[in-house]
Amino acid sequence: VQLQASGGGLVQAGGSLRLSCAASGRSFSDSWMAWFRQVPGRDRDFITAISWSNQTFYLDSVKGRFTISRDKGKNMLFLQMNSLKPEDTAVYYCAAAQPGVNAITRGHYEYWGQGTLVTVSS
Repeated sequence: VQLQASGGGLVQAGGSLRLSCAASGRSFSDSWMAWFRQVPGRDRDFITAISWSNQTFYLDSVKGRFTISRDKGKNMLFLQMNSLKPEDTAVYYCAAAQPGVNAITRGHYEYWGQGTLVTVSS
């Protein structure tokens, strides 16, 4: 099982990026999936999650700016990031839980992508 995140890069404040996460090895259509981010020296923090029924959850600081979505048929997860701020700079990770698990904490996520770096310049 593999999650491959991509789409990171350097963007100016106020700009947009779209991250993608390609899953392979098994279907995650019945699993919660999520995006986390990590700044060096700090914990990996939850940003947003999407349940198997496509219910979405967001960290307050990204509500209205970030949108999580998925394509179950293609086994893909996406994160559209708009109005980016320098404090959004981090390595972004996609993650997936086992099917049927209400993955409301980081510990519920068993599968992780390798991370993609997002740098927002001021």
